[in-house]
Amino acid sequence: MNIIKLNNGLEMPQLGFGVYQIQNDQTAEAVYQAIKAGYRLIDTASIYGNEKETGEGIRRAIKEGLVTREELFITTKLFILQASEDKAIATIEQSLAIMELNYIDLYLIHQPYGDVYGAWRSLVAAQKSGKVKSIGISNFKSSKMIEFVRLNGVKPQINQIEVNPWNQRIEDQKWHEKYGVQIEAWAPFAEGHRDLFINPVLTEIGQQYGKSVGQVILRWLMQRGIVALAKSVRPERMIENINIFDFELTDEDLTKIASLNMKESAFFDHDAPNQVEWFMNRMLDTEK
Repeated sequence: MNIIKLNNGLEMPQLGFGVYQIQNDQTAEAVYQAIKAGYRLIDTASIYGNEKETGEGIRRAIKEGLVTREELFITTKLFILQASEDKAIATIEQSLAIMELNYIDLYLIHQPYGDVYGAWRSLVAAQKSGKVKSIGISNFKSSKMIEFVRLNGVKPQINQIEVNPWNQRIEDQKWHEKYGVQIEAWAPFAEGHRDLFINPVLTEIGQQYGKSVGQVILRWLMQRGIVALAKSVRPERMIENINIFDFELTDEDLTKIASLNMKESAFFDHDAPNQVEWFMNRMLDTEK
């Protein structure tokens, strides 16, 4: 497994397992199987509603001797409703309690809305106390990331954003490298949008190495130095996704993949009024 060093000197695995949209009754088993397959980075969030089950899968793997807590890198996130100084403190404590952890390896502000500056002060305090080892942001555009870095004494270690062949974020990566903030990719497979898994360019590249389209995409992200999250409830697919360290894409392969870049989200724009309205409505629904 490749290891990435963050700007605070700590290290994290470059390839991880995400539990977004995994049903609660499948999460604990999926997390356990992912750890069994070799994943050490596990990513959840308070809004996913499966932190408890994520913790159960982790504890089972530790109890059975598959891994130690110190070998794992656990991420969770603060949703919009909790994006304030006081609520962030309580939410961190809640995540620790729900997952039955003594510390969280990476804690992110999940969306660029709400009192993110107040929340950040609480994340910094939690990091200083040891409850959280690394802290970061998610879904912040490069412009907001730069503002956040320049106006805070502690800069984010991570910005978790959408990166996939349709939305490659080449310029964004340059800005993040300039400011020392590591990019972590969510939705590297774009959830299969635009027939990603049967794309002829990616399929042809994969056939050269006896690899699937998913493996080609994850290898592409590894070679770009981007942390990536893959998701599946099928153990065989988990094993396939992590089996990407025995081949290397050529410059020609990388050029072909670069030609697929549409420079737009496969999902939505976080700055679009209708999308912001949707997030605000979801926040209010969650509060009820």
